[in-house]
Amino acid sequence: MSLVSRHYVLAAGGTGGHLIPAFALAAELERRGHHVALITDERGAAIPGKPDYLTAHVLPQGRIAGKNPLNWLKGLLGILEGKRMALRLFESFQPTAVIGFGGYPALPTMLAARSARIPTILHEQNSVLGRVNRYFAGKVDAIATAFEQVDRLDPKLATKVTLVGNPVRDEVLALRDKPFPEFGEDSLLRILVTGGSQGARVLSEVVPDGLAMLPPALRSRLQVIQQCRAEDIEAVRARYAGHGIPAELATYFEDMAERLAGAHLFIGRSGASTIAELTDVGRPAILIPLPIATDDHQAANTREIVAAGGARAIRQESFTATTLAKQIQAMALHPETLANAAHASWNCGYPNAASDLADLVESFGASPIMDVIRMDKTVPAKGGEALARKGTAA
Repeated sequence: MSLVSRHYVLAAGGTGGHLIPAFALAAELERRGHHVALITDERGAAIPGKPDYLTAHVLPQGRIAGKNPLNWLKGLLGILEGKRMALRLFESFQPTAVIGFGGYPALPTMLAARSARIPTILHEQNSVLGRVNRYFAGKVDAIATAFEQVDRLDPKLATKVTLVGNPVRDEVLALRDKPFPEFGEDSLLRILVTGGSQGARVLSEVVPDGLAMLPPALRSRLQVIQQCRAEDIEAVRARYAGHGIPAELATYFEDMAERLAGAHLFIGRSGASTIAELTDVGRPAILIPLPIATDDHQAANTREIVAAGGARAIRQESFTATTLAKQIQAMALHPETLANAAHASWNCGYPNAASDLADLVESFGASPIMDVIRMDKTVPAKGGEALARKGTAA
């Protein structure tokens, strides 16, 4: 527990990849007696899993893209308006530091923090430095990374960089010390298939047929849980029924941590949070990187776990039923192979990521005496909420 109570602002894009680690850091900072506010977009403010105590503020973001000058002007005006609003919020909340998790919604807030001379820290979740984080990398006080190798990060900035890993949800981290589910020659083979928050059509098309191509002795032991797109789910259900493979299908699983706990093998995309959860829990995987991911970062995310032997990666253009069946056989035909892959995955985890990131964040900021002296000012926020909360000594 910290000796003083500080205020921190987290700025993150509206996707789970940016927000899950932000939520985990917020929880750790709250446990230490600090107060935390989140600045994001409308998607982020409504995303499932946001802690009740974490006030979310929606600011204009702006994005300068495309070839139309009118779009550039509109994007620039949005960024400037977001920056002005962030500065007004800072006047009340008086943050000790601002932590950016990437994504365009974080851009105005980070600009405001720089303008107000507030210490700034970046957290990069992926193995390729994102575009907004790339812009600020040379300007911030510290950079926290989730992977040892991060592409597009200037080696000259090495003194700013701290490897902390990617924070995950508490309910997932709680699984780290639990043993890998028992798996023997006659055991069920429980496979978890997800494609992100909205599922992935290619998984719905390939996975059922790939599982049907497994040797009968292995296929008869399958138990599948798969997340599908709403428009695909009935077709996928029919495919599994036609193959005689038991499968539980849904568009969303609220108890995903429990599903991961019981899984012997994961099949899905390789987003940063997915990799962090797989390695913190220790689950083998067959990963199909999203081919349209910016800078091909999902492919880069697979490097460490694949090199360690905890996963196999298949490019989407090579992801066929035959290829999938071969990879599953290579991993699951012998129980010890799957168990060894699970252990290799576990060794790639960073279970102290939230704590280590919080330590880094706490190392920047005002003097302790200034931390304690806080004025109880408030600024109206969206939905009638207020950004400021009075700081007290912990």
